[in-house]
Amino acid sequence: MTYLDRPTLPKGRPWAHNSMGAAVHAALRSWWYLPVDRRTPSQGVGLLRRLWSDEGFRDHKQSLDWLATAAQWVRSYLEAVDAHCKPVGLEPHVAAKTDRLALSGRIDRIDERNGDMVVVDYKTGRSGVSDDAARGSPALAIYVLGVRRTLRRNCTRVELHHLPSGEVAAFEHSEDSLARHVGRVEDIAADIMRATARAAAGMAADKAFPTRTGAGCGGWCDLRRHCPDGQRAAPAREPWSFLAPMPDLAADSVP
Repeated sequence: MTYLDRPTLPKGRPWAHNSMGAAVHAALRSWWYLPVDRRTPSQGVGLLRRLWSDEGFRDHKQSLDWLATAAQWVRSYLEAVDAHCKPVGLEPHVAAKTDRLALSGRIDRIDERNGDMVVVDYKTGRSGVSDDAARGSPALAIYVLGVRRTLRRNCTRVELHHLPSGEVAAFEHSEDSLARHVGRVEDIAADIMRATARAAAGMAADKAFPTRTGAGCGGWCDLRRHCPDGQRAAPAREPWSFLAPMPDLAADSVP
């Protein structure tokens, strides 16, 4: 739909979990640009408060409750960070080419450890992280290739930093594991090319590119209004419904 039918999309319907995640990511990025003597957990919380947005939350109270929770995450996370070890990159754009594809992406953070580059990805979702998730992420694998090509430095390690739990999941990629990810991505590209060719030859677009429905059809997808299959697959959801359940917190509990 996005590339063939191109329907008119809603103009940025806000989601509370996206607003929260964006504020946390921006605060952590901005924190590293502070002078070393100001890189404290309290300064990180202050940045979060200035960058916070009410967009997508049920009301201002819910927004303040989640600000208090996110502030606790940021404070706890920064208490364990060495403020003197500034990352090599903060949200840098990296790119790599395979035999069939040109790939690119933006990484939350790149660290240097013992002379090697480490890909760091922040997570603020309700579910935790695992080493298997780090191993199985095609995006993280592509980031490794992008760091190697863009920075010309050795890189094998990827990490998922889950702020709600404080957990860090990691995986050390080998040439074989990277090759498997590249193979899967190239297989997806081949499927797209075959479907494109079938559509160009006269097959109906809905048959060449069949709908794949799921729980996200309940509101996550901006194309829902144009997709009867998606509307049938899941009921519409409120903009704050992807937030994890939480007890009410006092707004004045924000650190």
